[in-house]
Amino acid sequence: MGDDLGDEWWEHQDVSGSEEEVEQQKQSTEKTKAQPGKRKRITEKTVEVKKKKKNDQKEFIIPQNKETEDEKSTKPKKKRKKKKTITDVLATSEPKPGSPADLQNLVALYFSDKRSVIEQEELKLQGSCFLSSNDLTHSLSSYLKQVCPKWAKVQKQHTEKSSVVLLIVCSSALRTIELIKQLTTFKGEAKAVKLFAKHIKIEEQVKLLQKGVTHIGVGTPARISALIEKEGLNLQALRYLILDWNWRDQKLRRMVDIPEVKLDLMKLLESGILNNCKKEKVKIGLF
Repeated sequence: MGDDLGDEWWEHQDVSGSEEEVEQQKQSTEKTKAQPGKRKRITEKTVEVKKKKKNDQKEFIIPQNKETEDEKSTKPKKKRKKKKTITDVLATSEPKPGSPADLQNLVALYFSDKRSVIEQEELKLQGSCFLSSNDLTHSLSSYLKQVCPKWAKVQKQHTEKSSVVLLIVCSSALRTIELIKQLTTFKGEAKAVKLFAKHIKIEEQVKLLQKGVTHIGVGTPARISALIEKEGLNLQALRYLILDWNWRDQKLRRMVDIPEVKLDLMKLLESGILNNCKKEKVKIGLF
């Protein structure tokens, strides 16, 4: 019986045992291989969850921005306050006739940083230096008839060339032409001349003043000052200076509201007119 089993019966037992061990190792390796797959799936799931959370947060934030933009659009915008111009101020205020005090204040303000205190006192004009002012009811002719009642006599006595008895100062060439037209009922036989720079050379005006006797000059302060500087016009015969004070242009500006015209007017007054006023040779009227 022992011999029939053969010599290698134990070898079969060893082989079967080794086969069982190999199968166990395979199963263990398959389990280990399966576990990383699970980890990968877990990690992928966590990443997807995080992405979803982020997307949800983004979707939640975007509408908030939209709401704030909508709120901004619905809120009324604050309007910036515009600076008031001279025109705006004058449009809402009632026009007041000019007075000698207005001219005095303007002269004092202009010379405040150009003259000493003593010199400024010397520039002050007495009430006798002024004619009555226009109360906004007069035309130019009616006003001049009031302030120059003896005009016919004054006109006949004037015989000097390159000079005028009556000088009317205004802001522009167009206004000059308007005023000359308004003089027809006042001037009589007196000769009036336009004194402005537009389309007229200063040399032509000098020759015109030298040719014959001129009684009335109407023009802008810049051209009148230029004629005085070139000795084309002298102030020896001047008796009346009328300032077109109350008239306003399309922007509701008076002559003294326009910076360049105001500057030219101050230069004209400084050229000798203020001194003649103090000597009572010239009287100033505000029309």
